[in-house]
Amino acid sequence: MHKILANTIFLGKDIHYMTECHSTNAIAAELIKNGGAIEGTIVIAERQSKGRGQRGNKWYSEPGKNLTFSMVLKPFFLDATEQFELNMAVSLGVNEALRSYVKGIKIKWPNDFVHVELGKVGGMLIENQVSNKGIEVSIIGLGINVNQLEFPFPNAISLANLAGAPVDKDEFFKVLIKEIEEHYLLLKRGHRRFIQSNYVNLLYRRDEWATFDDGQPFEGKIRGVSPEGKLMIEKQGGEVKCYSFKEVTFIW
Repeated sequence: MHKILANTIFLGKDIHYMTECHSTNAIAAELIKNGGAIEGTIVIAERQSKGRGQRGNKWYSEPGKNLTFSMVLKPFFLDATEQFELNMAVSLGVNEALRSYVKGIKIKWPNDFVHVELGKVGGMLIENQVSNKGIEVSIIGLGINVNQLEFPFPNAISLANLAGAPVDKDEFFKVLIKEIEEHYLLLKRGHRRFIQSNYVNLLYRRDEWATFDDGQPFEGKIRGVSPEGKLMIEKQGGEVKCYSFKEVTFIW
């Protein structure tokens, strides 16, 4: 059972723990709808039967081995055009926590966390409720491979695989939440250029030739991210093209 986190200001002061649920993002959405969530509420489950990733992909996790949870944030200081600012801040927090345990971790746009050689360590799904006033509430779903050693699909790896030993899951959870909160508060205080530059510097495959697919395979270099969160890729002819979430895929 996860207790209220003592090392944070607001994140993790209200934790809903369950052994199994269909989706922590869905449970968090229900809590918000029923008035049962505050900013910083966390829903954590040992097993998700219908966990989701980006592009509607399913997220498979061995029960009890990994971290699967959702956080409720209320970034009212961001308007609808600034949604990717939140993505960058949370991604940096997650990446910082991962890199405190193992080396070689990068952010794979738009919101995966990968080891540069061995594969995906975790992923994130952010769902925002937006009004004409801005972003009213955000649900950030995270799945991190912690102690699972074997995976039924390629290009997946865990902290334990990378560290060569089991990781204290509760201790890593505390580090992770603290880092996310710190980077979220940096965003709230207006340190946007700091967050943007650090995010771009940690992008997987930035400034190196790699293979992508936007309907047909091509060679390109990631140059950065546009203000609205599109991935900027320079093609071999020198043209820089901006891609939305579903318009380009990485070829491992």
